[in-house]
Amino acid sequence: MESYDISLEGMLFSLLLLLVPIIISYYLGLKLISSTIESAFRMVLQLLFVGVFLTFVFDLNNALLNIAWVLVMIFVASHTVLKNAELKASKLLPMLALFMAVTNYAMLLYFNRFILDLNNLFDARYFIPIGGMVLGNSLRANIISMENFCSDIQRNENRYLFRLSMGAEKTEALIPYLRKSLGVALKPTIANMATIGIVFIPGMMTGQILAGASPLVAIEYQIAIMIAIFVTTIVNVLLGLLVLMQRGFDGYGMFRKELIRDS
Repeated sequence: MESYDISLEGMLFSLLLLLVPIIISYYLGLKLISSTIESAFRMVLQLLFVGVFLTFVFDLNNALLNIAWVLVMIFVASHTVLKNAELKASKLLPMLALFMAVTNYAMLLYFNRFILDLNNLFDARYFIPIGGMVLGNSLRANIISMENFCSDIQRNENRYLFRLSMGAEKTEALIPYLRKSLGVALKPTIANMATIGIVFIPGMMTGQILAGASPLVAIEYQIAIMIAIFVTTIVNVLLGLLVLMQRGFDGYGMFRKELIRDS
C-alpha cells in the first residue's frame, strides 16, 4: 500500500487554511498577518528547494555529501538557537556548532549501526531525515535553556555575585542556574514522551503509516526516534549551557552583557 499523492488542487486547499489565522489576527489586531504570510511563503520555497535537492542527494547517495548536508543543518540550527535566544553569535557560534556536530553525528552513527543495523551508515534516506528530526526537536529546548539561563543570571545578579564574594568558584555559583535551565528546557520533551500515542500520534509514526507500514513497525521506529531525540536534546542543551558558561563570563566571573543582542 502506497501513500496518496496530494494534488495541486489539494495543496491549494491546504494553503486556504491559512485564512483562519489571518482572519483571527485581523479582527483581534494581533499584527501577525504579514509575518504569517511571509513565514508560509518562506516555508513553501524552502521545502520546494529541499525536496528537489534531497531527490538529487538520495539518488547520488554519496557519504561525504550526506555528511556535509547534515553539517549545514547543524550550523543553521546553531545560529537559529543563538538568534532566537537573543544572543550574538560571534563568540558562541563556533563552539556551539562544534559540540552540536559531535553530539548529533555520534547519535546518528549509533542509531544507524546498532538500532537500524544498516550496512551503509551514511545512507541518505536514513542519515539525513533522522538527523533532521533529532536536530529539529532539540532546537526549542536549546532556545528555552539559553533564554532562561541568561534572564535568570541577570535577574538574580546580586545573588550570583554574593556567592562569588563568599568564595564560590564561577562554575559552583552557576550550577543552580544551569540545573534550573536544563530542567525547564527538558519539560516539553518529557511531556511529549509521556503522552505520545494516547494524546497525539507523532509525525514519524504518521509518516510511516501513511507510507503503508504496519502500525507496529511505525511504533518501533517512533520509540527508537523518541529516545534518540530525548538523549540528543539533553546532551545538546547541557553542552550549549556549558558553552555559555565558558564564553559568556569574563575572568572575574561577570556575565558579558554585550553578548545580549541590542544590549
